[in-house]
Amino acid sequence: MPAIAKRKPSTALDLDHPIANRPSETRDSTPQKRKLRSDSSPMKASPVSTPMKWTSPRRSANARPNTPPPIGIESDFGPKLPKSPVKNLSKSFMAKPNWNPRDGEQTRAVKEALHVSTAPSVVVCREDEQKRVLEFCKSRLEEDKAGSLYVCGCPGTGKSLSMEKVKKNLVDWALETGLEQPDVLTINCTSLANTCDIFSKMLGKDQPRKRSNRSTSALQLLQNLYSQSSGKKMTLVIADELDYLITKDRAVLHDLFMLTTLPFSRCVLIGIANAIDLADRFLPRLQSLNCKPTVITFRAYSKDQILKILQERLMALSYTVFQPQALELCARKVAAASGDMRKALCVCRSAIEMLEAEIRDSSNNLNSSVKKTFFEKQTDPHTDCIKKPEADVVRIDHMAVALSKTYKSPVVDTIQSLPQHQQIILCSAVKLFRGGKKDTTVGELNKSYTDFCKSALIPPIGFLELSSMCRVLNDQGLLKLGPAREEKFKRVTLKVDEADITFALQGIRFFRNCLQ
Repeated sequence: MPAIAKRKPSTALDLDHPIANRPSETRDSTPQKRKLRSDSSPMKASPVSTPMKWTSPRRSANARPNTPPPIGIESDFGPKLPKSPVKNLSKSFMAKPNWNPRDGEQTRAVKEALHVSTAPSVVVCREDEQKRVLEFCKSRLEEDKAGSLYVCGCPGTGKSLSMEKVKKNLVDWALETGLEQPDVLTINCTSLANTCDIFSKMLGKDQPRKRSNRSTSALQLLQNLYSQSSGKKMTLVIADELDYLITKDRAVLHDLFMLTTLPFSRCVLIGIANAIDLADRFLPRLQSLNCKPTVITFRAYSKDQILKILQERLMALSYTVFQPQALELCARKVAAASGDMRKALCVCRSAIEMLEAEIRDSSNNLNSSVKKTFFEKQTDPHTDCIKKPEADVVRIDHMAVALSKTYKSPVVDTIQSLPQHQQIILCSAVKLFRGGKKDTTVGELNKSYTDFCKSALIPPIGFLELSSMCRVLNDQGLLKLGPAREEKFKRVTLKVDEADITFALQGIRFFRNCLQ
């Protein structure tokens, strides 16, 4: 019979200790220091569980593959943490494999998807504006009544693209409802040799072939046609680039909108232009006759909208072309400068060219390395010692170079180096010309400059000093001053793009807030 180990004298136990809560027979005996496996005998399980010995989740899973991992722990990837709230641009966008910029077919497809002339299948971020225009056109067709609409907004805000979508939806709606389909005529005013030719375009096949006084006859025929009852179908006229009519002949613009007010007119006119306040400045006669056109404004795209449009265009491709951070940088910079979507597409195409140039340089270096290795070491050129570079995506550094190439220019450097008051003069001119004005006077510019300074609590300079600074800006090619007897009546025009001024001064919070 095996010898029994001697017991140690019992000591006082802490009442909080787990042993103190055991049954009396268990408390009286103390476990042995070491017990051989051969001396073990069956024992009753203790009602109190012993503490679990924690081990590595990976070790536990590998040691016992059939045992499920602890709660909240994945056996293959370690602890399962909650999902990070990091902003994902698009899960499906991120899941695609990278493209191969050395593949000519893929490069062509990417550049085509990002080209300005490529119309996307879905026009996103302009749903509300499209709905308002479509509802207006539907109401005119249902009531069999003429009307006019003025669509305005900064360049590159999707005006013309949205009108094409509205035109298609209107024709489809007329087919579904059984209404007579309207004749749709789209006119780009910049293509007109003479502003009066727009009336000849509207007449179409009904125009009489007279060589003398042709444009006046066209207007008179339209006026006569819309002043008497006729069986002519409803006509939807979309006049794009309406600014051309403003600069050439304002009477043509008045006569064009007045056609929709004639008693039997069946013309629905949609004018598209960049001037936001055209209806207030150039159509006072229509306003007095209570026939002012309905105005719908397309605001500049925000950073999120530009990003969404870029993703929508790239979504049709089966591979990833850009790093998400690169697209976000492009959207942020373009939105801060102008919100022009066409500019964003141009920057993305330029970034692709940056990547192509990098690949060409690396390929040239690789070829020279192959030649050197072959001739000096006489190695087999078919070995895998030199591998072809892997396909890459457009990174954020490519996008930064493209943005710098697009916006950074000697003009930007000149604007950034100007004294503060000359920069304020340029900002005042930008705010004046945002309403569609092409030029102003030094007197009006001085008033805008003074208001600008008062809002910023900056003491303004006097008129003579401002006039002198305008001459300096004229010499630097930033402003253009026209001749006049009095200084305050000199005409002032901007000689640089508004986007250049905004981009040059966006790093200064004062100017950034004022130009928003």
